[in-house]
Amino acid sequence: MLVRTETVLTYAGARLALDASLRRAKEIGGAFNVAVTDSSGGLLAFARMDGAFTVSGSIAQDKAWTVTGFGGLCTDDFYEAIAGEDAVREGIAQRGRVAAFGGGVPVLVDGVLVGAVGASGGSAAQDKDVATAGADAVVAELQNPAEPNTAVELNTTAGSHDRP
Repeated sequence: MLVRTETVLTYAGARLALDASLRRAKEIGGAFNVAVTDSSGGLLAFARMDGAFTVSGSIAQDKAWTVTGFGGLCTDDFYEAIAGEDAVREGIAQRGRVAAFGGGVPVLVDGVLVGAVGASGGSAAQDKDVATAGADAVVAELQNPAEPNTAVELNTTAGSHDRP
């Protein structure tokens, strides 16, 4: 097979996820960074709330990137998966972008990884809560669309996830 067709998160879907995550962050009362990526880990949308730590912006992006890089595993589940693997943990610690702690969640559509949301700025549980709100908003919109669906689209790609 030289070409494949896949479903990917669009910018509209990323903005939907970002806005839902930011609403949840405001409900919690914290200052968060939120990043949304496509299925290859490419950044689609990002926001840093007023008062959020600057460094946690890259952490939020790394959490979303980690989810897509490891097949859709939540970052806290990834940590649990490697907990007893000393060599793996040491190797991952040397990889700059891998984030093996809570706050990165997949966006799954019919079981297919289409993107990820990463949040950083609170506790691991708060980060996961904020990120989950974004992922859940995309799935909810696809189940009950308010308008013609623009949250995900089919792309035919040849050799690159980064180009439609």
